[in-house]
Amino acid sequence: MAQVDPAFWSGRRVLLTGHTGFKGSWAALWLARMGATVTGLALAPDQTPALYDLARVGQGITSRLADLRDAKAVAAALEGLEPEIVLHMAAQPIVRASVEDPVATFAANIMGAAHLLDALRARPAPQALLVITSDKVYANDDAGRAFREGDPLGGKDPYSASKAAAEIVTKSFARSFFADTPVATARGGNVIGGGDFSRDRLVADIVRAVRAGESVTLRHPEATRPWQHVLDCLAGYLIYAQALVGRPDTPRALNFGPRPGGAEVSVGELATLGVKALGGRPWIHEPDPASLEAKALGIDASLAKTVLGFESRLDASEAVRLTMDWYARQARGEDARGLCLAQIADYEARP
Repeated sequence: MAQVDPAFWSGRRVLLTGHTGFKGSWAALWLARMGATVTGLALAPDQTPALYDLARVGQGITSRLADLRDAKAVAAALEGLEPEIVLHMAAQPIVRASVEDPVATFAANIMGAAHLLDALRARPAPQALLVITSDKVYANDDAGRAFREGDPLGGKDPYSASKAAAEIVTKSFARSFFADTPVATARGGNVIGGGDFSRDRLVADIVRAVRAGESVTLRHPEATRPWQHVLDCLAGYLIYAQALVGRPDTPRALNFGPRPGGAEVSVGELATLGVKALGGRPWIHEPDPASLEAKALGIDASLAKTVLGFESRLDASEAVRLTMDWYARQARGEDARGLCLAQIADYEARP
């Protein structure tokens, strides 16, 4: 199976947007561990606690704070940079937040991508440019079918629509301005892992409830999602970027999720595993009939296996175990940075 190649990343100049977020923090730590020269571009962390602060992610990378909704700020932040690889992860990632403020979500996820791509086209061309979107980019009729890369894009909630639109924006910039640079989009599944303290995210809600001695409340325990550990997801992205540089015929959009053929796990099932691992109270159900969230969501990641030789290594139970072990150990006082780096090292050592 394909592996993340430290030799590829060692010494490479990488622009990583969203490095202050949950997934971006893990990516920054992994890239820096491999010797990449990482410049992060994002807003300051918007939550307390934040993995970026707990794990001292800023050590070993260059952090530039700017709002991607501000075109002039983005252009100024890129001054003097000549990245070889661009990984665009910055986004407003929460569905419920997008319903509360759709215009802000569109500004961050659509215009943020446009501003970044526009600023990059005025600079020396990178070797590869990978825009991270979402498994929610597809027109979902709740039929439960796993979506493939050629399926129609859509999105009934503002977050999903914004990510589908970001796909179109990216493709238009690629065709119009980046003839010599492979530009692609990666559609990742629902990611879990240690250090996510975001609002309205299942694992973070479980952790907060357990630490407060309360029961976590689920809106849609029957809903299914393609759960994936953050290291599986990031490994897919990094291997994809490697392929974009080395193989010009690599597809320009790929899904990353659970192993092809693996069953999606319901919200209730994952919550049961998480609460049990942390010794918390059983979850409770409070329906939200006004919710726009899809009841069933699955993605077919078989194309990534075919063209990259990559598939997720961790099944849902192991992903939950690693995630909850991180939180339990961090709560006992272990260093968050050390926990992240140890899990990265263990992941790298897997066959």
